[in-house]
Amino acid sequence: DLTSSLVGSEMCIRDRFSMDGYRNRPAGRTVTTLLFIREVIMNQNLSLYHIFYVTALHGNISQAAKELYISQPAISKSIRRLEDALQVTLFTRSSRGVTLTEDGNLLFEQVREAFHALDLAEQTLQRRHSLGIAQLRIGVSTTLCRYILLPYLQKFVQNYPHVKVTIHCQSSYQTMALLENHQIDLGLIGRPAGKLSCHYQPLQRIQDTFVCTRSYLENLQIREGSDSLTETLKTNATFMLPDDANITRQHIDAALKEHGIELNTFLEVSTMDMLIEFSKIGLGIACVIREFVQNELETGLLTEITLGPEIPAREIGFICRKPEQDLPPIRTFLQMFPPFS
Repeated sequence: DLTSSLVGSEMCIRDRFSMDGYRNRPAGRTVTTLLFIREVIMNQNLSLYHIFYVTALHGNISQAAKELYISQPAISKSIRRLEDALQVTLFTRSSRGVTLTEDGNLLFEQVREAFHALDLAEQTLQRRHSLGIAQLRIGVSTTLCRYILLPYLQKFVQNYPHVKVTIHCQSSYQTMALLENHQIDLGLIGRPAGKLSCHYQPLQRIQDTFVCTRSYLENLQIREGSDSLTETLKTNATFMLPDDANITRQHIDAALKEHGIELNTFLEVSTMDMLIEFSKIGLGIACVIREFVQNELETGLLTEITLGPEIPAREIGFICRKPEQDLPPIRTFLQMFPPFS
């Protein structure tokens, strides 16, 4: 939070006291300085830090004064007070403006995080109490958006037309990064390995599989003249896989490696839709999600093939920041989805 971040800046300055030219500083003077800094922080006197922060951003006292609507002498006086309190020089002055010293830069990094945390807190409060005007920003891959999210999204928009919904389409890893950076409120992802730092609500399991047309298999056997279909597939078939940055691809690679299966020829395709369409025209054998080609399998347009033991099923679900899981738009949206068992 804000206080801990500023206390962190105090600790960083204290650590600097023990290095370089600060090693011989009298202990009593250092302790007195630190007690003064803590008193300023605990009294929530943030004005000095705010003035320092804005001045460091602009690198110019005149511009900082314009933004803060105070005089240039007041800016200079506040900076001197902070420097006196910390017993360090924060800026180097010149005719062109001001430049952060090493100590100043160290303090700036901590203070920037503190004010960023404060801005995020204000935004969260404003969104929570926005007089019934709500926004929901959802991150999801193009595939999961089309096959999983879209039907529920349509229902949500119909039931809650006052909620502004925006969709950000990218990979699951990128969705997690957007959530961490507060650029989205909710994400639908393929659950990655390892522990998640956010709230996670499982939605359903999905099954990866390999599919192609029957004619592709027949033509492959005729061309290769082999009686063993499995070996012919491994050595001569063209496999189409998601790109290697995709969670699906990483899951497939791990499963194939575990069973000692190596594919000699494969193409990387960026989207699930293209994998499905390429397999339907007989271009090769595509790695797809079974639930997304159920109609094609039932009608016989596509057929499943096995290269060994079935690939383990995996899980998809929603993620959001833990403090925001009970915000009305997020809670209402997640309640639309059936419990996962």
